Amino acid sequence: MMQLNADFSRRVVVHAARLPWVASPVAGIERRMLDRIGDEVARATSIVRYAAGSQFTPHVHGGGEEFLVLDGVFSDEHGDCPAGTYVRNPPTSRHTPHSAPGCTILVKLRQFDPADRTEVRLPAGHHDFQPAPDRVGVTIRPLFADQHEVVQMERWAAGATVEQSFPEGAELLVLEGSFEECGDIFDVQSWLRLPAPASLQARAGAQGCTVWIKQGGIRPDLSAADS
Repeated sequence: MMQLNADFSRRVVVHAARLPWVASPVAGIERRMLDRIGDEVARATSIVRYAAGSQFTPHVHGGGEEFLVLDGVFSDEHGDCPAGTYVRNPPTSRHTPHSAPGCTILVKLRQFDPADRTEVRLPAGHHDFQPAPDRVGVTIRPLFADQHEVVQMERWAAGATVEQSFPEGAELLVLEGSFEECGDIFDVQSWLRLPAPASLQARAGAQGCTVWIKQGGIRPDLSAADS
C-alpha cells in the first residue's frame, strides 16, 4: 500500500507546481499527489488535471469527496463547475466526472465522517470576500463549516503579516500570489499541512496571496478501507 506524507504529526510542505504530472489509470487525467494512504482506492489529497474532452469512469464515493476547481470547467451529471467552485460529495454519492475544455482541481478523497450526508456545491460567486474580524489585511470567502472543520478561501493583502492558531491543525494551498512561512516561499500550487495544535506566522508576498484553508478535518484515522 502506498503511503505518502502519511505521518500526520509532522509539518509537510509540497511545492506541487514543481512536481511532474503522474498519469492515472484513466486516459487524459493526471495527478500531483500531496498525501496518500492506499493505492488506486485511497485516502488522498491531490491536484488533478483533466485534459480537454477527458472523462472519468462512473464511481461511488465510499468515503466522500471534496474538491475546489482551480482552473477550467469541471462537469458531471449535476452540472458545470467553473474555476472557484467548491463541492462536497458525501459518502455514498455517485457521479461521472468529465471536462470539455479541461480543468485542474484540488481534491480530497475518503476524509469524511462516515455518517456525513451533507452535499455542498458553491459556485464561484456564491459568497463575496469579506473583511476578517481582527485580522488586518485579510478578507475571507467562507466555503463550509461544521463541528469538525472550517473551510474557506482567504485573500492576504500585499506584505500583510498573517498570524493564526489552529488547535486542530490546518492545510493551506496557494491559489494566487505567494507567502513566506518558516523560511519557505509558497507560490501557486504550494501546499502546507500543519499538525495539531499549530500556529501560522506568514507574510504575504509583494502581489498579495489567495489561499484555500481547511482548519481541522485532518482525519488520519480514515483510510482506503472505509466504505
